[in-house]
Amino acid sequence: MSPESQTFERPADRSDGSAGDADYGRIGAGYTTYRQPDPEIAAAVRAALGNARTLLNVGAGAGSYEPVDLDVVAVEPSAQMRAQRPAGLVEAIDATAEDLPFPDGAFDAAMASFTVHQWSDLNAGLAEVRRVTTGPVVVLTGEPTLLQRFWLYDYAPEVIDTEARRYPPSETIAAGLGGGKVELLPIPLHCTDGFGEAYYGRPERLLDPGARKANSAWSFVAPEVHERFETDLGRDLADGTWDKKYGHLRTQPHFEGSLVMIVSPVS
Repeated sequence: MSPESQTFERPADRSDGSAGDADYGRIGAGYTTYRQPDPEIAAAVRAALGNARTLLNVGAGAGSYEPVDLDVVAVEPSAQMRAQRPAGLVEAIDATAEDLPFPDGAFDAAMASFTVHQWSDLNAGLAEVRRVTTGPVVVLTGEPTLLQRFWLYDYAPEVIDTEARRYPPSETIAAGLGGGKVELLPIPLHCTDGFGEAYYGRPERLLDPGARKANSAWSFVAPEVHERFETDLGRDLADGTWDKKYGHLRTQPHFEGSLVMIVSPVS
């Protein structure tokens, strides 16, 4: 499936309503244990939203990066993810990006974090977000051409290749929103949002099956890939091979990987 024309059928047999290619009813339990909004990334998102007062969070999941100082409406099709939203956040509406139940220009701004690769029709979803938003649209995602920067490619190339097939190119997202700027976001060493590259300097963390489960790409690879990864990385950590090649990352303050923020300013 080409990311540029990303479309797929919304599965009808998922009891929790997951709309994308990943089944969060199966893999979403415990998500918030590993995926907490990182302060540096949150600050970048908030700054990009500018002086908006009303905000739509599309594919809102458990609420990462929702500013608490704005009037937020969140939409999320997965019941598993809606149930994990903290008590201080608004209750999310069961809806999808491709069919937003709001009038034109209903919101000052919109955001979408780590979700556009899950949308069943990318262009339709982006058009809908732009339709209901008069000001900035901020998208956090991964740039597929940069994924191989991460050391994980040495150990589980299947996972990286899976992500590369799923992530739409940043330029495609910007174009679907009517234009925008793409900014590379450096990932902090102790990033609290446990997407794969968040552990660039803490490789031991990815030996935890729960940490991998909180990254949907791992749900698409065979159990043998998990087993080989654990064996190979565990061995290389024990005998110093990983540190010989990548040990400098343990103290490197930031890593420029695939994390990007796309900001489409106005409709």
